Amino acid sequence: MFIMKIADLITPKSIIANLKATSKKQVLQEISRGLAACINHNYQDIFDVLLEREKLGTTGVGEGVAIPHGKMEALDTSYGFFARIERPVDFESIDERPVDLVFLLLAPASSGAEHLKALALVSRLLRDKDSCEKLRGSSTPEALYAILAENYGN
Repeated sequence: MFIMKIADLITPKSIIANLKATSKKQVLQEISRGLAACINHNYQDIFDVLLEREKLGTTGVGEGVAIPHGKMEALDTSYGFFARIERPVDFESIDERPVDLVFLLLAPASSGAEHLKALALVSRLLRDKDSCEKLRGSSTPEALYAILAENYGN
């Protein structure tokens, strides 16, 4: 049985260590651009999927964390993209706290349980206060990747 790990979703190239953004929309645009460049895909398609998902309800899960996610027809595997935001932004989070840690998760339209398992994995990682503290204290993609992959498989 395949057990998904964070390292299956991201690489050091799919991380922005100091994202400069001033709004939720700008964060979503920048992470969409970042992932699009990593997987050689259309930025607008990714951005549109994320906007549609946000219309259903915020992906700001609290404690300064957001997990924007969605599904796309054109994908054959799941992808992740992580950003540490330089100055926290309002993400309309459930606890009304601004967000500074964002993990984008994009899955194939056909993925059912796989997408839910990946979301659960990312959620577990970003609910861990120690991991979040380490992420907030790191300033390079390599250091952030090491923390993300450390306890959740590399």
